[in-house]
Order: sequence, then structure tokens, then C-alpha cells
Amino acid sequence: MVPSRILRGSEGLYLVNGPPHFTESTVFPRYESGKNCKAYTFSKDGTLFAWGNGERINVINVTTKELLHSFDLPKAVCLEFSPKNTILATWQPYTTSKDGAAGIPNLQLYDMKTGTCLKSFIQKKMQNWCPSWSEDETLCARNVNNEVHFFENNNFNTIANKLHLKKINDFVLSPGPQPYKVAVYVPGSKGAPSFVRLYQYPNFDGPHAALANKSFFKADKVTMLWNKKATAVLVIASTEVDKTGASYYGEQTLHYIATNGESAVVQLPKNGPIYDVVWNSSSTEFCAVYGFMPAKATIFNLKCDPVFDFGTGPRNAAYYSPHGHILVLAGFGNLRGQMEVWDVKNYKLISKPVASDSTYFAWCPDGEHILTATCAPRLRVNNGYKIWHYTGSVLHKYDVPSNAELWQVSWQPFLDGIFPEKSITYQAVPSDVPSEEPKVATAYRPPALRNKPVTNSKLEARSDKSPDMAPSPAPQNTPRNTVSHSTSGDPEIDKKIKNLKKKLKAIEQLKEQAATGKQLEKNQVCSAFFFFFFFFFFLGPHLQHMEVPSLGVESEL
Repeated sequence: MVPSRILRGSEGLYLVNGPPHFTESTVFPRYESGKNCKAYTFSKDGTLFAWGNGERINVINVTTKELLHSFDLPKAVCLEFSPKNTILATWQPYTTSKDGAAGIPNLQLYDMKTGTCLKSFIQKKMQNWCPSWSEDETLCARNVNNEVHFFENNNFNTIANKLHLKKINDFVLSPGPQPYKVAVYVPGSKGAPSFVRLYQYPNFDGPHAALANKSFFKADKVTMLWNKKATAVLVIASTEVDKTGASYYGEQTLHYIATNGESAVVQLPKNGPIYDVVWNSSSTEFCAVYGFMPAKATIFNLKCDPVFDFGTGPRNAAYYSPHGHILVLAGFGNLRGQMEVWDVKNYKLISKPVASDSTYFAWCPDGEHILTATCAPRLRVNNGYKIWHYTGSVLHKYDVPSNAELWQVSWQPFLDGIFPEKSITYQAVPSDVPSEEPKVATAYRPPALRNKPVTNSKLEARSDKSPDMAPSPAPQNTPRNTVSHSTSGDPEIDKKIKNLKKKLKAIEQLKEQAATGKQLEKNQVCSAFFFFFFFFFFLGPHLQHMEVPSLGVESEL
């Protein structure tokens, strides 16, 4: 089996083969009408592909190239196949008539055998628009007016069961086989706490029907994450605003709830936002990325005890490989794209590639290759994608022409077990793609000034000394033994060095004041003495590469 990728952008909609060979697919010819494509989706096994061209929704068999169905749905913007390819769900924005009459149903469920519409629903919100199926499609569920409605065997004319709780905000159906379970979230109100409860279908009635219950305050919204074996749920509870003012991101807490009734608050040893939480496919451990930058990353077991701490770094995301034996910690968005690839069986670092300006990351189903991409509208320049081997080698690179944009790229999915797990290698695999020189950070220039000579304007002179920018790596032949340019490579140590520089500068100012005859306060003299004592006797061995100027303050002591 050869994994492939689908690309959607101003150049059209097309399929690209590889690895190992990176060629445009002849099975799925390039559709220039893809320029008008608003949405596409693969089936879970990757055999079916559906896309909209602004006029119709088309469904093809990827292997045979056969056009299976074409639906007249020019406004559809969301598509999703059921797990066994029985149904295609489509959604378009809900509209009402000018006279205020109710709009027509905007969520359609199409039978993939006959092409007929099995059922239409009114679904006003785009969020959580798609019904949730069990993996065998025996069960399907929708959130309707504070209730979860359950349908069995894709019979949508009869509601088989209802789960009713006051003000249900969200639910997540468990993965895997029977017995099916469901996690529901009810936000707090009037001083009452929010809570998440776990139920086993169809046992919803009675005061003791819930398998587990976890209540908590400080929750405007939650994210609920089942593990693959459906034995536990992780709940990230978030507030929109941190009332302490400590964080721009609001305030988050992480909770663990198991189907055996156990629950706990996951104790995170560093304050700050929770950027990402992911389960390992083994269902026995999870990784959390959290804390003010530089963020910590820690693996926890099912007792919520830390198993391994990766330390701190510029990261805000974590991605387990499909087989669960490799973990990538990455810093995307407003970070510089640094990645750390870890063997999580031996807790050994494999590689540290950098994917600058990336807006998208995805593991290939084979568990060996990684896709990173820069897409519009998040970034409208330097669009393109790269295929990496986890050892850090770039095996393929595509840069979109400057007058074009890449909007979306994704792997063709495969079912679990198609690609066997391979032993981990630490040696970088060979590649024909030339290595890139690291980008040199330059001062930001407004678009209107980019083709004009550089001036001495203070507004333009914001170089890499800006506190918002991490220091760029020095060239190999640049000496690194001066205070102003020394970096350790560890953000926390660099931060401490920066604070030390501030103290040294303050002592320099004290020296200048003493030289002019100004009488120093005793507390100023004592502070300088204790700082020098601490600096030279405790930090000196760790900062031997720094040249510290003689400030002469000791003469005043």
C-alpha cells in the first residue's frame, strides 16, 4: 500500500502519490474546478472520496476512479462519511425566509448504495454539525435541544433512546465495540458547578445510572477525549478569561474520569495554559503540554502520576504516531516550528527538525512519515508542504508559486493494521532534497516599504532584539563569548542569563553614581555584594562562556 495526499488550493484539487515516489496521481486527475472546492473528505478506510465544486457534491471510488454519486448541493460546506461508508452526511448554512418562516432542513444523510436521501434535519450551528456513529454503525447520536437522541441501525425515522439532562451542552460517543458509552457535559449555572458524566448505552435512567461523574467550577467550555479502549475520558475545562490576570488564554484545568468510577484532577507542576493533551493509542498513558513559555511536556499514567518529564521548550502541541511508539512535541503558530521527535518506549530523543511557518501537522498512516504544511488563509505567503521522515530528513518538498495559494492538504486514511509497526531507527535516512540554511531573522518592514531602501526609522529598526523574538542562531564563525550574544540553546537558561544582564547593568549604574560622588544607600551596596557572591560562587561554573566586565562595585563595599 502506498499512502497519498490530497491537495486543495488555487491550482485545483489533486492527489499526489508517495512516499516513496512523489508523483501526481493518474487515478484521481487534477480537477481545475477544485478552485471552487469548499470542502472534501475521505472515508475512514480511504476508499471513497467526496468533494464539492461549488455546484455539486461528487463521490468517487478512489481505486476504480468510478463516479458513484453526484448530488445537487451547491451550498454544502461540510462533508463526512459514516465509519463503514454507508452514509454521506452533508451540511450547509441554515437560512430562514424573509417573512420569518422556519428554514428548510440543512443537514442531509445520503445512502451510498442507492444515492437517496435517507433523512434531513435542521442543524442551525456548524459546531458539532455531524451525527456521531459507533464504529459498527449500530448506533448514531445527535444533540437536539438539550437532549441526546439515539438511532439504531441507521433507522432515522425512529428515535430509539433519549438521554435528557438539563442543558446538555455537548456529548462524545466512545470509540470501539460494544458496550457503547457516552460522555456528556452540562455547564454550571446559578452557582452550581459544571459536570461531566459517563453513561453506558442504554442505561440512562435512575440516580445511579451514571458510570462516573466529575463536577468542577471554572468551566466556560470543555473538551472531552476518550482513550481508544473507551475506559477513560480526559476533560480539559477552560474559562474564557483568567480572573487573576495571569494568562491571556484564560484558565484551564485537566480532569481524568474512568468508566470504573474513578476520577481525579491531573496535577500539572507548572502554572499556565494547557496547550494540548493527547492519548497514546495504547490507552494506558497520555501526554500534556502546559505552562507558561517555555512550556513543559509530561507523560502521565492512568493513576495521573507523571511517568516521564520532557523538560521545558518552545512547544504547544503533541502528536503520537499511529502505533504510539513515537511522540512529536512541536511549537507551531506564533512559535518557530521546532519539533522534538521522541522514542517513547525508551524515552530517547530521535531528532530535532524545524518546520518554520507551519500551520498544519499530520502523521502518515504508515507511522514513519510526517506532513507539515503552510496554508492560507492562516498564512498567505510561502505556501507549500514538506514530507519528513521521523529521523529529521526532508524527503519531499513542494512550494506553491508566489501567485497561488494552498488551502488544505491531508493524508489519505487507512484502517488500523494496514501498516505494521517497524522498529525505530535513529540514523537520518538519506534524502535527495537539499538541506536548507536556517532563516535569518530580520526587522519587520511594512508591505509599502519592502521594495525601498532601508532607513534609520526607529519604527523599522525593530531587529531580533525585540522581546517577542527568540534569538536567532549565530553563524558558525561568530564568537559566542560575549554577554550580548551568548545563548545556551535552553530557553530557561537564556531567560536567567537575560535577568543576570539586567542586574549587571543596574550595578554598572550604581558604580557610575558612586563615581560622581553620590552616597549609595546601604541596601543598594548589600544587594550588589550578595549578587556578586551568588553570581561568581554559584552561577560562575555554569556561565563560563560569558565575559563579565569588572564593574568596580566591590571597591565600594
